[in-house]
Amino acid sequence: MQNTAPAENKMGVMPIPKLIINMSLPMILSMLVQALYNVVDSYFVARFEQDALTAVSLAFPAQNLMIGFATGTAVGVNALLSRALGEKNPELANRIAENGVFLAMLGYALFLLFGLFGARPFFAAQTDVANIVNYGVDYLQVVTCFSFGVFGQIMFERLMQSTGRTIYTMFTQGIGAIINIILDPIFIFTFRQGAKGAAIATVIGQIFAFGLAVVLNHLKNDDIKLNMAKFRPNLKLIGRIYAIGVPSILMIAIGSLMTFLMNIILITFTAAKELSATVFGVYFKLNSFVFMPVFGLNNGIIPIIAYNYGARNRRRMMQAVKLAVIYAASYILLGLLAFVLIPGPLLKIFNASEEMLRVGIPAIRIIGSTFLFAGVCIAMGSVFQALGYGTYSMIVSFARQLVVLLPSAYILARVGMNTGIDWLVWFSFPIAEVASLITTLVLFRRLYRNVISTIPEGAL
Repeated sequence: MQNTAPAENKMGVMPIPKLIINMSLPMILSMLVQALYNVVDSYFVARFEQDALTAVSLAFPAQNLMIGFATGTAVGVNALLSRALGEKNPELANRIAENGVFLAMLGYALFLLFGLFGARPFFAAQTDVANIVNYGVDYLQVVTCFSFGVFGQIMFERLMQSTGRTIYTMFTQGIGAIINIILDPIFIFTFRQGAKGAAIATVIGQIFAFGLAVVLNHLKNDDIKLNMAKFRPNLKLIGRIYAIGVPSILMIAIGSLMTFLMNIILITFTAAKELSATVFGVYFKLNSFVFMPVFGLNNGIIPIIAYNYGARNRRRMMQAVKLAVIYAASYILLGLLAFVLIPGPLLKIFNASEEMLRVGIPAIRIIGSTFLFAGVCIAMGSVFQALGYGTYSMIVSFARQLVVLLPSAYILARVGMNTGIDWLVWFSFPIAEVASLITTLVLFRRLYRNVISTIPEGAL
């Protein structure tokens, strides 16, 4: 009789260095493309009007929360699905995927309501400059009310990532980014839509990427069979998904709250006011080139660790973790050097005035000097997420951003205002990154002692 046993998934047998490249490189490349079109958005908006650039910067906390909600849900699906495949349970994997798609659409409904009723109060809480508020409301309402594209795109991409088909996420994210880049100048300048035009270009790209992700899952992802026609929500599975995903969502929420409150601190307690908030927003656009690829590496590592955790193979898990830290630190070192050595040319990408350069150059240098610490924390955080200890990542994020960063920023901003040294506020970031690294190392040591060390050594 012919042997019909299923072939072993590559996450259990491929050499780890090759597997990390195989799983992560497509996502790293697609994340670089994502970072490029984030910068292109702001590049064109900055040339339309500085108030429009400020509005896009102030919209970042809400937009980031939306994407974080979609990503956090998908993280829970990703980890559980990879673990189910490692345990050779395809029926469970299918049910997890179906519930994930259902949750993605619920997430869209939530942010549709926010866009309709919450966009204007959100901006009015940050600034009273009417032009900035109007630009911001136009931008935020478009990206939230049409966010079914980004929710669907992220979920269906994670279904492919969970089964090792990361190459296809490069196609989906690439097509979305290319469409965005092409449409940006058309809607911003030709149709004179300004910030709203950038939002329209963004959501059109996301919707096309969502459609392509659905098609690729149907044609290429043999490990998952979706049957939404007969789908019924499974509260137990949803609970398991969010047991992993909610800490990731809360971690992003903490980051969004930090950015929102940091904008208020900068506008209230620095001499440059809205210009300081604009520089802060530009920093996030620039650092996406540094950290988006690291998150791509992180996304590739999570299913590797989760699969081998399900397969009870500690040796492969730990080799993946060590290499992830080395790769992340090596890449981030390049970003650190760029931020410290050439902050002026980086800011001029956004049509920076002399005043913006005066405010922005010390900010970029000071914040960029701590990138290595952040990179190590991200790489090690992949272990927390993959093993279902997402609460550890949340603890790190909470300690860094709310316990350390914001109080430090408030104190240093007040001191800087009284002494005339505006750039003091930016030293709150190095202080927070050191605290974050210490917290991450303590929690990782605890996880290793209590969980990882109990897993059989296994073979490479």
